[in-house]
Amino acid sequence: MSIKGEILLQVMSNDGRQTTTKNYTPREIDVTALLSSGYANILVEHTQGSMAIRITKKQEALVHFETTPNDQNLEHDRAKARLLDSADPFLRAVGISDSAGNIKPSRQDKYRQVEEFLRVLAPSLSGAIEAGHIEKPSESKPLSIVDLGCGHAYLTFAAHQYLTSKAMPVRIVGVDVREESRLRNSAIAKELGIIKTMEFRAEEIKSSTIDHVDVAIALHACDTATDDAIAWAVRNSAKLLLIAPCCHHDLQSQIKQSPEPWGLLTKHGLMKERLADLLTDALRAHILKIIGYRTDVIEFVGGEHTPRNMMIRAVKTSAKPDQFDIDTYHQMLAQWKIKPILAELLEDEINASTQS
Repeated sequence: MSIKGEILLQVMSNDGRQTTTKNYTPREIDVTALLSSGYANILVEHTQGSMAIRITKKQEALVHFETTPNDQNLEHDRAKARLLDSADPFLRAVGISDSAGNIKPSRQDKYRQVEEFLRVLAPSLSGAIEAGHIEKPSESKPLSIVDLGCGHAYLTFAAHQYLTSKAMPVRIVGVDVREESRLRNSAIAKELGIIKTMEFRAEEIKSSTIDHVDVAIALHACDTATDDAIAWAVRNSAKLLLIAPCCHHDLQSQIKQSPEPWGLLTKHGLMKERLADLLTDALRAHILKIIGYRTDVIEFVGGEHTPRNMMIRAVKTSAKPDQFDIDTYHQMLAQWKIKPILAELLEDEINASTQS
C-alpha cells in the first residue's frame, strides 16, 4: 500500500481474539520470522495469484496455489474484500440486500455468515480437487453439491452464485422437509434464471435419493438431523462434507453417570449440556475419521454473529484408521456408557473399517 508516497507491506494477523495490522518497509519485513511465528494459516496474495499455507499438527506445511490474478490496491483504508457483491441479485431475492443493493442492517450477521461459509468452501473445494479427491468439474460432469436441510437456502444460492462466478460448472440440490421452502426457493431460482442448475426438494434427508454427490453441506440442521445428513453423505460417497451442527440432545439424555473426575462438570446442568455438545461433535468427527475421512473442526464465523459457529470439515481419502483411533473410540463410548445416533446410523461402515 501507499502511505505518504511510500510503498509499504501490510501484514494482518489474528490470534483468535483480535486482528492486528502492521505496516513494514520492504527492508523491515522478515519473511522467515513471519512464516515461523506460530500461525496455522497464512495467505499471501500478489498480482499473479495467491498462496495459502496451512501448518498441520505434525508441523507439516500444506501449500495451495491460486492463479487467479488480483488487482493491486495501494489504498490505505481499504474495504475488506468480499466474495459476493452486496448488489448480487440473489442477495436481494432472499432478503439480505435492499433494492439499492445495500445489506440490510438487520441482515448483516446473515451476510457475514454467508461470506465466511464461502471462505471455507472455496479453499476446501479447490484443495480436494487438486488432491484428486474430487474430479475436476466440467460441462459434461458438473460439480454436484447437496444442501441437506437447506431452509431458506441462503448458503445454497451463495455457493451457486460464487462458483458460477468462478466459471465452475455446478449443479446444486437443496433438500428440506418443508414444502413451503421448496416452493419459495424454486420460485427464487426461476426468478434468477438458474432453475436449470438448481433443484429443491421437499423430503426427509434420510430418504433423499440423488445419483451423484461431490459435496454435502448441512448447516444448523437440528439435533439428530445433523447425524442424518452425515450418514446420508457417507452412504452416497460424498467427497467433501461441511457440517455445522445446531442443537444437541441425543447424548445429553444418555449421560446418566459420568466417569470420574468428570462428575465435577456434569453435576452442573449448564456444564453438562455444553460437555455433551462437545462430546457429540468430537465423536461425529472421529467416526468420520475412522471410516476414511480426513477431518478437522473449525470456527467458520465469529461467535458474535451466531452461537452455532463450529464446523466439521471432512474430506474422503479412504485412509484406514490406525489402532489408536479405533481404541480411543471404543474407550470413549465405554467410559461414558453412550452410543451416539451417528454410531447407530453408520454401524456397518464403522464395523467394516475397524475389522478390516
